[in-house]
Formats: sequence, structure tokens, C-alpha cells
Amino acid sequence: MAGIHKTGQRGEAIAAAYLSEQGYEILATNWQSNHQEVDIVARKAGLLVIAEVKTRSSSYHGQPEAFVTRHKQRMLIKAANHYLSKHKLDLEVRFDIVAILIHDHGHRINHIESAFYPTV
Repeated sequence: MAGIHKTGQRGEAIAAAYLSEQGYEILATNWQSNHQEVDIVARKAGLLVIAEVKTRSSSYHGQPEAFVTRHKQRMLIKAANHYLSKHKLDLEVRFDIVAILIHDHGHRINHIESAFYPTV
């Protein structure tokens, strides 16, 4: 399990660096609220971006982004609402997935903007 945790931490660091390079302001990493965790909270162009990072060392069992379940989406939506409330922000929220596939010669990033939408 320790290897999986290290891979995840490495992926989150890669994702934060990537988003910064793309002009995102990183507001928080691993932000927690009421049993929910947001990997990266960022801001760009008047949007609050909630980014879920999925990192894998192989795509054998599927692409990393395929592992963001409906349950995880609901948790991220709740956490985003709490973040907005706690910080007294009135911003539109976008939910992104940053999928990272780490291999022997580096990594591949797939940034999926607006990966899912809150449902009513």
C-alpha cells in the first residue's frame, strides 16, 4: 500500500506543477472537510477549479480517469460547496480530472476540464 500512496503523492505534485504552468493559481492541496478531500483547489479566470488527481503506473486495468466514481463526484461536489461557504466565495465551480500515467521514462498527463457537472 505504501507504493500506491507514494505514486499518488507523486502524481499530485506533478498535477499541481502542471496546473501552475498552465496559469492556475493553486489555493490548496489535499484540502479536507467533513471526511471529504479535494486533491487540488485552484482558481483561473474567475472559476474555482476542483481537481481530482488520479495517478496510475499502468493502464492495464483502465485509464486513471475511469476511476473517478459517481460516489467520488458527489463527495467532491459537497466539498466544493463547503469550500465556497468557508471562504465566503461567490465563484462558478468547475470539476476537472487530472489523470497521470507514470512510466519508466516519465509521465503522461490528461487534463480533463469540466469532467463532470453537479446534478440537481
